[in-house]
Amino acid sequence: MAGSEQRSAGTARITLTRSQAIAIAVFSAFSLAGACLLPSLASFYLMSAQVGFLALAIWRLSLIMVQAEAPRQNPPASWSHDEWPHYTIVAALYHEAQILPHLVERLDEIDYPRDRLQGFLALEADDHATIAAASRLSLPDWLSVLVVPPGAPKTKPRALNYALARATGDFLTIYDAEDDPDPLQLKEAAMKFRAEGEGLACVQAPLRIRSRQKNSPHPLLDRQFAAEYAALFEITLPAMARLGLPFPLGGTSNHFRVSALKALGGWDAWNVTEDADLGFRIWRSGLRLGVISRPTYETPPGPVRLWLPQRTRWLKGYLQTLAVHTRWTEGMGWRGWAALTLTIGAGLGSAAVHAGCMAWVAVVCLMSAMDRQLPSLSVLGWAVLIGGVAAAWITKHRGARIAGTPYGPIDMAASLPYWFLLSLAFMHAAVRLTLEPHRWDKTPHQDDVEPLIVPAPYPDAGRAAA
Repeated sequence: MAGSEQRSAGTARITLTRSQAIAIAVFSAFSLAGACLLPSLASFYLMSAQVGFLALAIWRLSLIMVQAEAPRQNPPASWSHDEWPHYTIVAALYHEAQILPHLVERLDEIDYPRDRLQGFLALEADDHATIAAASRLSLPDWLSVLVVPPGAPKTKPRALNYALARATGDFLTIYDAEDDPDPLQLKEAAMKFRAEGEGLACVQAPLRIRSRQKNSPHPLLDRQFAAEYAALFEITLPAMARLGLPFPLGGTSNHFRVSALKALGGWDAWNVTEDADLGFRIWRSGLRLGVISRPTYETPPGPVRLWLPQRTRWLKGYLQTLAVHTRWTEGMGWRGWAALTLTIGAGLGSAAVHAGCMAWVAVVCLMSAMDRQLPSLSVLGWAVLIGGVAAAWITKHRGARIAGTPYGPIDMAASLPYWFLLSLAFMHAAVRLTLEPHRWDKTPHQDDVEPLIVPAPYPDAGRAAA
């Protein structure tokens, strides 16, 4: 693929290329017609899906064993002052006047030489409340306000790119408004980069969920959210890093080698999960990703009315990322394709079928209670159902133990209706990808004492041609 064509294909500004749209339409039409006309073909499709999900369950359990063998990270050793590299910290904020003072306090607690730090609070030009709140604060000498001028698309990654162009650090990390990073996180990242060499472009810190409210009004939902994070950041990503595989980055607390990030052109401003996309773009460039152990604490989104838009955006961004990275083959290799399938693909596929699986379980339970004959299910079908649920529970339980998050039998039972919510979010994401592909549904954040306030989301950046 020519350079200009690859750059065009490598952005989510276009949701689907013409060839992708035609290929999907033809495949869907032939698959549906074949399944309707040839029952044996329909059975083959079902069996293939079952084998795929069984393989996914085995993969998740394998990651636990790989992660369990990983050596424990040592705390950063003492370096002389001149050995610490220059570091840039960026927090892209929108409608965060309420929580901004707490973020500044937490950033100021970072243990790093102050004359080696550069920090930006990247604020949108029309966010007058947050700009005014920042002007009233006594900011550390190394931290300054960076007003992002109006432009399209109006998204977090565009604000990050604006800050990246002004970054002078050797390394750069990003934080969200509610983040509470371990004070030694930057030092651990700097040591990791030195130990691994120039080939390491990014390291991801674990994100851990904790509520700042003593008695959360949504304990079950918050714990499900925390267990998901624990499974991802304590099990999946460390194991994939140890296997030398690419993975989707988290939206915060990823640390970049600035030279590599600028060479890649920064973040895709049109992708609403720019972090997931960037992980695979790093891999395509021939560079590596890693993980560190010192966490960043975040708060859960809260009730379903706030959780759903956030999860919809994530799944919509996963769809964008999958579309972008299936347009050309250069740089992926079989390991890259396997990682893309087992992370982005599996996340989308699982969310799409959860509701159907839960509905089938409900039918089985209802008919059993009525002493009716149960729907027939093959041995493979039972293995997929039991193995998939068990693998998810075990992975979450193991990750939750590492993260210090509660996850017991009640939480395991509550995961079943929670998975139904994932399918609801997937349906929302599919619709929103068609109607508003680049609208950034911002997650509101809460501070320690005040009630939740729901700010307006990032406006739609405009529909791109599909």
